[in-house]
Amino acid sequence: MQTKTAVVYEHDAPVVVDTLTLDDPRENEVLLRMGASGVCHSDLSVVNGTIYFDPPVALGHEGAGIVERVGDNVTYVKPGDHVILSFVTYCGNCPLCVIDRVCLCKGFSARRGYLLDDTCRLHNARGQDIIQMSRIGTMSELSVVPEQALIKIDPGYPLDRAALVGCGVTTGVGAVLKTAQVEPGSSVAVIGSGGVGLNAIQGAVLADAERIIAVDLMENKLEYARQFGATDTVNASEVDAVEAVRELSGGLGVDYAFEAIGSSATIRQAFDMVRPAGTAVAIGLARAEDLVPVPPQDLIWGEKNLIGSYYGSSRPRVDMPQYLRYYDEGKLKLDELITQTYRLEQINQAFADMEAGKNARGMLLFDV
Repeated sequence: MQTKTAVVYEHDAPVVVDTLTLDDPRENEVLLRMGASGVCHSDLSVVNGTIYFDPPVALGHEGAGIVERVGDNVTYVKPGDHVILSFVTYCGNCPLCVIDRVCLCKGFSARRGYLLDDTCRLHNARGQDIIQMSRIGTMSELSVVPEQALIKIDPGYPLDRAALVGCGVTTGVGAVLKTAQVEPGSSVAVIGSGGVGLNAIQGAVLADAERIIAVDLMENKLEYARQFGATDTVNASEVDAVEAVRELSGGLGVDYAFEAIGSSATIRQAFDMVRPAGTAVAIGLARAEDLVPVPPQDLIWGEKNLIGSYYGSSRPRVDMPQYLRYYDEGKLKLDELITQTYRLEQINQAFADMEAGKNARGMLLFDV
């Protein structure tokens, strides 16, 4: 069968929407027809090589779709089921899975981007194998993925809203509720008001934080932050962000600071924004060579904490349905996150709009 897919053939070059051949699902694999795929900064990080995959690679890691066909031994889903995709495929048996840190699973030996048997299902007209970002490659009309990457959902949820839970919502909300476990009444700063940062703000609202300070360089993104629950905003293009956050938090610093951009400079800012015994949480993924300079005396004398949060410390099949329940209850904004939709052929425009700060979240829509 054939599918149109967004493919990175060369880093720092326009993405190519190519018609590829897609093999049938094998044992423990599922063929999906994609309904929606979010346009996330992590996808752009694959384009520019910050998140490194050897090209060619099929893009997309935040998506939702409908099961078309299943391979042998698939028991979790059947044709017609609606699903969210997890960009972490976990085994359930390795030491990290056993202690419920499934998003850190180390139980598979397949190469990065290959399916679990270490082979590919996508091929171009020149005979090249095409690996899949996060083994799912959601920026494609059709995709074959491991059964373990799927979270079954009620078909009543719109697929574009459900897709948001596959990355941005789970990463941002989870960093607050699960990684940091923010207490009611806390003060929180969030650096970056993109898709993940806005969801960290939503997480702080859910945690009943008293003060939520959004930091960004763009005024329109700070307006989004206010809509999603920020009590205060800091335009870092106009003032020193650390000093401004400290002033807003009584001079001592906030209880928690979340960095949702992915650079050593802003991670250091988050560390400097927190009070003694406070916690800075790095969510954004920086380049591998980008190192964070942290004063050791602040770690010791100030008992400050600097921690990382990957995928919101999530258990996808437990947490993602819970986030959808929050949406049902009016506690989590999903409709408002999608500010522009695109067709697959508009992927390069979608990335340009994201870099220009035009969207809370752009969303690719497919015909389902």
